[in-house]
Amino acid sequence: MQRWHVLADALLELEQELRALGLWSPQAPSSAALSSQEPFCLDTLDFEQWLQWVFIPRMAAIIEADRRMPPGCNIQPMAEESFAHLGRRGHDLRSILGRIDRLAALLADQD
Repeated sequence: MQRWHVLADALLELEQELRALGLWSPQAPSSAALSSQEPFCLDTLDFEQWLQWVFIPRMAAIIEADRRMPPGCNIQPMAEESFAHLGRRGHDLRSILGRIDRLAALLADQD
């Protein structure tokens, strides 16, 4: 479990930054929206919703179960596009997501 601490901390930072930017939703999307087969549920969710309701819970489940990290998160390119409208305000958010990509890649290589 020790190997997961840095990634778990980055996920907490992600949640805090989404909250700080007003991108954290108190209302869960419908189960239909969450069951999209498109990458990032692009057809049913905004990217920040996908992060909150799909990505963070899945990563937390991997950490809690000490399961193998899937190769290649690669969420930063989507973040760059999705949060471009935030300009400088979104810098920290995009930076956190880039760090999560790098950490996930390192952990996938260790398995």
